[in-house]
Amino acid sequence: MRTIAAAAVVSLLALGAVTGSADAAGCLKGAAVGGVAGHMAGHGALGAAAGCAVGHHEASKQADQQAAQQSRDAGHGSEAAR
Repeated sequence: MRTIAAAAVVSLLALGAVTGSADAAGCLKGAAVGGVAGHMAGHGALGAAAGCAVGHHEASKQADQQAAQQSRDAGHGSEAAR
């Protein structure tokens, strides 16, 4: 159990040093999940790094979808006013 906690702390500190707060969307959650999964496979740090990358990608994709939806919603509102 101490190994898991130590790996999580080291991974979070390393990820915090690499990514800025604006770029951290999804990274911490992905790193935590990836770190635990990687620990079970014997590669905690590698799992945390991969989890961070996947988490950041998914958060970015979701943000793009939300922006596109807001753009579509704003477009429909201006057509109704005509």
